[in-house]
Amino acid sequence: MLKTMSSYFVRTLREDPADAEVESHKLLVRAGYIRRAAPGIYTWLPLGLQVLRKLERIIHEEMDRIGAQVVQFPALLPKEPYEKSNRWQEYGPNLFRLHDRKGGDYLLAPTHEEMFTLLVKDFYSSYRDLPLTLYQIQTKYRDEARPRAGLLRGREFIMKDAYSFDIDDDGLDIAYQQERYAYQRFFTRIGLDYVICSATSGAMGGSQSEEFLFPCAIGEDTFVRSQGGFAANVEAVTTVVPEPVDASDTAEAEVRFTPEAPTIEALVNVSNERYPREDRPWQASDMLKMVVVVATQPTGEEEVLALAVPGDREFDERRLEAALAPAEIRMATQEDLQQYPSIVAGYIGPQVLGPNSPDRKVDPETGEISGSPRFLADPRVVDGTAWVAGANKADHHVYHLVKGRDFEVDGVIEAANVRDGDPAPDGSGPLITARGIEVGHIFQLGRKYAEALGLEVLDQNGRSQVVTMGSYGIGVSRVLAALVEEYHDDKGIMWPPHLAPFDVHVLLAGKGAELNDAAEKIVHELDSRGIDVLYDDRPKMSAGVKFKDQELLGMPFALVIGRGVKDGVVELRERHSGQVIDVELDKAADIVEEKIRQACAHWNEAADRAGFTKTAAEIAAEVQATKEVNNG
Repeated sequence: MLKTMSSYFVRTLREDPADAEVESHKLLVRAGYIRRAAPGIYTWLPLGLQVLRKLERIIHEEMDRIGAQVVQFPALLPKEPYEKSNRWQEYGPNLFRLHDRKGGDYLLAPTHEEMFTLLVKDFYSSYRDLPLTLYQIQTKYRDEARPRAGLLRGREFIMKDAYSFDIDDDGLDIAYQQERYAYQRFFTRIGLDYVICSATSGAMGGSQSEEFLFPCAIGEDTFVRSQGGFAANVEAVTTVVPEPVDASDTAEAEVRFTPEAPTIEALVNVSNERYPREDRPWQASDMLKMVVVVATQPTGEEEVLALAVPGDREFDERRLEAALAPAEIRMATQEDLQQYPSIVAGYIGPQVLGPNSPDRKVDPETGEISGSPRFLADPRVVDGTAWVAGANKADHHVYHLVKGRDFEVDGVIEAANVRDGDPAPDGSGPLITARGIEVGHIFQLGRKYAEALGLEVLDQNGRSQVVTMGSYGIGVSRVLAALVEEYHDDKGIMWPPHLAPFDVHVLLAGKGAELNDAAEKIVHELDSRGIDVLYDDRPKMSAGVKFKDQELLGMPFALVIGRGVKDGVVELRERHSGQVIDVELDKAADIVEEKIRQACAHWNEAADRAGFTKTAAEIAAEVQATKEVNNG
């Protein structure tokens, strides 16, 4: 496929777009791969679509490999299925809702679980029809409050979503492992590093959940891993709970004057100045950090919650949101606290919270709690641990406040930040934190959507059985941006050869009939061999500008037709290595073709070299064998 720069629909920019914060956003816009249409919404230009289609082709190949079948749903969907699954409410403001001219409710789909479920319900009625896996590559919509980073966090994005349907949980386990393996092959084939992390399910629902994260400093997700192999998104990390402490020798709780100490740091300083310990100085870990939040359910119902974590920890907003999903969280205001006059901001203590509050009332019929907010504490706040906490009186704190002796909690909550050195939940060693970009997510949905929408089939005994489901997503447009984050330098993009829009970029770097003839001959020779060629034939453009564009656009190979033609040579440039060599003009097409073949083979065969060679049947047999061993 021969394209010329003089006629190809591309314009490059020398300056970064004003709203761009990350390299992929800057480079994809500057190189003419995408163009901003609105905040978080982008137009795909010819170069961008070329890469996108190559990524999609690899996805199709890997889905074919495990027997998945492709379908295509509309993006504009009716309200009713999402009402039945309760996600019309659960998605809250992230859902694009709209009305047709008759007043009917519709949405722009963020995901398509409901539609896949209803489709299978329409067609299948027997266990003999299962197992089944369907997938699509489709545009999705989410009304992000803060769209940013170009394709990495948009309101419109392209996603591959697959759904498996099985008669029982054993079948779901097989489908899940097959998709997981297909993802490992896909990310290995495209050359994108990944870490598989345990994750929470959020609004998707379901049991087992894993994210594929691309480790990257600009990633919005924080994950942890240990040398022993544990890996998880921080939202899914469970605290290693310490053993209860013997508090029999702990002094009685005592209220002390702590002037101007509304923060943990100030409280530590005041404590060491006024009430020094004999054994060691007071530390932040001795203090109980308190916060009051308001959790708003998708239905609009609000609940005030009091939370406590050790004073040397910070509250992690994402862990808190995951713990209280699908509610949205905000800090409580003075107006929210007016109904609890015993609470004094800056000096909040457990004595007036949860089960400790003398003002608490519980309706015997409804179980509704009033008079005091629910009180949830970090798992480290175990029986016998002693704390310094607010006395619910300005400039006063309580010392030697013991959990189990002086106060109780309504429950525990994973809301504290995870730090380097924290123990892994599985005992595999200390955790190391890192940042990453979520590029894939797989779920064992179970029967949530099948039950809500009535997807049942007859089993081997003729009894009606609710189908169990899995969900498997890849953010295709996000993957493309992640590849640019991984493969770029200060000059521009450096595409892996099998994903580049064109195989070779030919530059006419000079004037004259001899150069023109040589360039025309070589581009047509390459084109006749099935090599995708981008030919920079722009007559009024300087060689310097052409070279800058070639580096910015990121094709793996470039042929420069310049002064060497008179000596029978042209210049071959390799974008990844930076190597520049002279090759004979008459042999240039042969050399370029061979280099492209070798480079593409290297990347396309990466999954096989990495050992990902199992078939779907072999994966199924492995899962079954593992179950038999585990069952004894």
